[in-house]
Amino acid sequence: MILIVDSGATKSDWIALDEKGKQLFMTQTLGLSPEVLTRSVIEDRLANNFELSKNKENVSHLYFYGAGCGTDRMKKFLKEIFNEFFPNAKTEVREDTYAAIYSTTKIGHQGIVCILGTGSNCCYYDGRQLFQKVISLGYIPMDDGSGNFFGRKLIRDYYFHKMPQDLGIKFAKEYDLEADVIKENLYKQPNPNTYLATFARFLIENKDHPYSKGVIDKGFQQFINNYIMQFELATKVPINFVGSIAHFLKDELTAVLERNDLIVGVIRQRPIEGLVEFHLENL
Repeated sequence: MILIVDSGATKSDWIALDEKGKQLFMTQTLGLSPEVLTRSVIEDRLANNFELSKNKENVSHLYFYGAGCGTDRMKKFLKEIFNEFFPNAKTEVREDTYAAIYSTTKIGHQGIVCILGTGSNCCYYDGRQLFQKVISLGYIPMDDGSGNFFGRKLIRDYYFHKMPQDLGIKFAKEYDLEADVIKENLYKQPNPNTYLATFARFLIENKDHPYSKGVIDKGFQQFINNYIMQFELATKVPINFVGSIAHFLKDELTAVLERNDLIVGVIRQRPIEGLVEFHLENL
């Protein structure tokens, strides 16, 4: 059995294939980012999934693409957990940027590939190799244009009284904005980045409000300036995206890309389908 996994900060999509490429099952766990989760939390999330627990000894290969897996230390940390849970599996752990590449860009084709989901990232793919100029430092100093970036912006603007009154009233009705609740989720609960990203739904649902339009436009422009424009070929190759923010704000993202003379490529919400196609071609 082969397991292919696309793991963001919020959730992880798992697809199991047999040796001939036939899909056996598809399941989902919460995100497994090693940057923000302890070993015990990750182990619990694996153990609490019925399909994974039932089939763990049958897995021969595990291909895991995950947020927070950009350093050797984090890859080793996750690999040790997986090797214990899937005792008969040969395991590969790669950062989620590779999932974005394989699901949007054919081998041999060039492109800039971006992630805009709970977090954000960007790389250049020359058709064979990945090149990254910005090493992510996580959700606090980086993640421009992401769900947690926009969520943080909304909370700050609400508390600094910079959000328009009509939108602020609506925002307060939809979320528990008590200071103690926010601080509990940010500083004492796991996945504070995922918590922040939950507020981005409000921005998407109210994207036609003048305030929201400004926040979205500035956030995407900041992502372009800090990530995409790092590459000399930025205006010469397609810019591909995966992630819910890119998907649900596709029109707004496209407008900002075109304003910067960038070529709009593939925009896909979830890379798991493209990952399966890639691995089926390379079984």
